[in-house]
Amino acid sequence: MQEVEIRFEQDPTLDHIEVVLRSAERNAAIEALIRQLEQVMPQKLTVLDHEGIPSVINEDEIITVSSDGKQVRIITEKGLFTAKQTLQNVEEYLSSHLFLRISRFELINLNRVSKYDFTIAGTLRIEFEGGMEAWASRRYIPKIREKLSGEGGYLC
Repeated sequence: MQEVEIRFEQDPTLDHIEVVLRSAERNAAIEALIRQLEQVMPQKLTVLDHEGIPSVINEDEIITVSSDGKQVRIITEKGLFTAKQTLQNVEEYLSSHLFLRISRFELINLNRVSKYDFTIAGTLRIEFEGGMEAWASRRYIPKIREKLSGEGGYLC
């Protein structure tokens, strides 16, 4: 295990917490630490509600994020929201350990999935809490299998 030095620096000019990781290289230990920090401090996303009023949501509230090419829709436990960003921008902002792209137009929150159903035809149906479902694109199945079997053992 690499030696880790932790130090606190007070900066009255900041209105937020800033964490900087410094190392000779970005390696597995750094990646693990980043994932742990992301779990402790979920990302917040500014979205618009159904009336177009800005609202802030935590990423752990999100069930799915999808795009029709014109608008990004975010389904949460509180309802439907939209984002002005592109799907790719939203994906880059969200924690990579928590979200998975299942098609060109959709991301899912892995913690909200209740069941994965690989069909005989090679497709993947994903069921969420509350019965909502999504279908993965065949093109993304190899990446999905790799992520689900590698990180956290989501697949048996």
